[in-house]
Amino acid sequence: MEPARTLIQKLGGEAKVSKITGTAYTAPYRWQHDRAKGGTGGRIPQRYHRVLLDYASNNGIKLEAAEFLEAREPRLKDNRKKRGGPQARRT
Repeated sequence: MEPARTLIQKLGGEAKVSKITGTAYTAPYRWQHDRAKGGTGGRIPQRYHRVLLDYASNNGIKLEAAEFLEAREPRLKDNRKKRGGPQARRT
């Protein structure tokens, strides 16, 4: 699940990320699984963001804090009026 999957790959894979964060080797795998399956829903816990950002910076890996956030779905504007809907008005 995203964004964890992309970030983990960008940083060198699950084994590398577990070493960087000092977590069990299974942690980066859990971060990529749905919550219903015991994962974090694609989210890397916030307590690891700084250490991962620092590692990336020190190793020439382009990584920004915003990449840890889940992408939002664009909001669709409802252009219909309250009355009458999208149909042409009758006079």
